[in-house]
Amino acid sequence: MSELINNSEKRKEILKHMILELHSGQAPEQVKQRLVDLLQYIPYDDVVEVEQELISEGLPVEEVLKLCDVHTQVLDGHIDQSGAAPVPEGHPVDVLKQENRALEAVAEEVADLLKQRSGLQQDEVPKWLIALHGKLNALMDVDKHYLKKEYLLFPFMEAHGITGPPKVMWGKHDETRSYLKAAIAAVSQHDTLQLDELPLVVEGAVKPAVQSVLDMIMKEEEILLPMSMDTLTEEEWMQVHQQTPEYGFCLVDPQVEWRPEGASASQVEYGVGGNVRLPTGAFNMDELSSLFSTLPIDLTFVDKDDKVKFFSHGPKRIFARNRAILGRDVRMCHPPGSVHIVDQIIEDFKSGKESSAAFWIQFQGRFIYIEYFAMRGSEGEYLGTVEFTQDLTKLRALEGEQRLLNYSK
Repeated sequence: MSELINNSEKRKEILKHMILELHSGQAPEQVKQRLVDLLQYIPYDDVVEVEQELISEGLPVEEVLKLCDVHTQVLDGHIDQSGAAPVPEGHPVDVLKQENRALEAVAEEVADLLKQRSGLQQDEVPKWLIALHGKLNALMDVDKHYLKKEYLLFPFMEAHGITGPPKVMWGKHDETRSYLKAAIAAVSQHDTLQLDELPLVVEGAVKPAVQSVLDMIMKEEEILLPMSMDTLTEEEWMQVHQQTPEYGFCLVDPQVEWRPEGASASQVEYGVGGNVRLPTGAFNMDELSSLFSTLPIDLTFVDKDDKVKFFSHGPKRIFARNRAILGRDVRMCHPPGSVHIVDQIIEDFKSGKESSAAFWIQFQGRFIYIEYFAMRGSEGEYLGTVEFTQDLTKLRALEGEQRLLNYSK
């Protein structure tokens, strides 16, 4: 046993020395070769412990953050996960991995679009940029993924004494957010960008943003998530699981509900005694869920911070929704060409200038009525916007009266 401990300490000593060499300016490829020659593979928990030790010994978090990309490049493909715990289906870590697969799929779609650039003509540039804009908007959904780590996972890791790596990773989250915002801003100029400006946009903004997302996936799956599986208790994971809907899902709609052994239904219900209490009565969770599924209307609620917080899910929903939109900025849920209308409605509702906006369209042979309402509190403060959508095709065709009971459809 003592030999194994000594080997572990020796591995960490070598890894720490190599990271400090990178800090002093050594070439990453030279350091990587030495790592391969000396160690071959590093257990994932050693990486976390070394980062923690470096910060504890006085290396500023900002310096570790600067080194993060470099030492991740050196470690890529040389992290040993053979001791990692299995992840149950539907577990919060499983959901994070599902989201990573979805992000990788979008990154691949971006790569496919970038390959088309060499054959573009100037008149094709706006359409190409709009398509690219849509994919980057989808990648921006990673914000929900990061928020769950920052506000649900990191606090538990810190409570177990793992404080340095979460700080470093949070900093990388913010970098990725900045890269994505810059890329979205760059491609949003659909009608003004010239063909000869595209290389600068692609190389200077789009590729760094996509690569930042992909680099974070590697850090998560090879280091953070295995370490968190070893660290958090099932009770703590249950709390992460319960609070996840507050932040929503990134690009996926998980179909499996995880529940650890011994967990009862009451542990995953919200509200006092399993009830949601309102000024005029109360519902239990089954009743409330059934109510919104039964109403012959579709509802979507966007909160005061412009995030999609709820949607009803009836069997005859007019426009498809899935839980991947929860927590997402409502602007990201609309095509770039209609975002200005969304902005106008929100601006007018927040200012108090207007409280409703109605539209009606022909959709798949049906007459669809859509109305937006500003929701306000007891003091008139803006609480959010509710979208009300209804199929009025049959109602518009009604004539005369029906006063007798008739169950015909």
